[in-house]
Amino acid sequence: MRGKFITFEGGEGTGKSTQAAMLALRLESLGLSVQLTREPGGSPGAEIIRHVLLSGAAKPLGPDVEAMLFTAARDDHVQCTILPALDAGKWVICDRFADSTRVYQGILGQVDERLINVLERVSVGDLAPDLTIILDVPVELGLERIKLRRGDAVPDRFEAESVEFHQKLRQAFLAVAAEAPDRCVVIDASAPKEAVARKIWNTVGARLDPMTFPIASETRRTEVGA
Repeated sequence: MRGKFITFEGGEGTGKSTQAAMLALRLESLGLSVQLTREPGGSPGAEIIRHVLLSGAAKPLGPDVEAMLFTAARDDHVQCTILPALDAGKWVICDRFADSTRVYQGILGQVDERLINVLERVSVGDLAPDLTIILDVPVELGLERIKLRRGDAVPDRFEAESVEFHQKLRQAFLAVAAEAPDRCVVIDASAPKEAVARKIWNTVGARLDPMTFPIASETRRTEVGA
């Protein structure tokens, strides 16, 4: 049986990585095989491109080029990690996917939607998440979480953007959710992480019913970037 594909989306500091990992552990507790991954990254080639993108090295080239680089990373990720895992019956949980390119480069970067559509068709094809969880928090809270998490480290390419950018980012993700209610669920992630995880688990149970999925003969989670 083909596995299920769940993506986490949202602005900076919404807790995507934390909640993706918590969901992976919960699914594994049922005896399911899980592939936890991320974008940009999640495969050897994509991890190289991740460094270029998050370092800000590609920013001077403009949002069109950034969109192309994200697409190149996604193509490698899909072919090397996501599709093989799904074909093997694993539940794939991905921290960001194609919606992020539509929001960051398409809506905020004003890359022509026709180019975004072509890039998505090339890198994703018919692959679509079975469920997209969009985590939502007030911008001020998200930025404060980032600051605490980062410590003395240098902000990455997108963390360093203005408050106005992050406000537009939040609204753009909410717009994506409104356009695809059958796939997307918005969850208030301003609560403690355990409470947010319960909301996510209830959503996954209602939408995908993991209790009915066959238990893997060998349950093992493959870490991000492996």
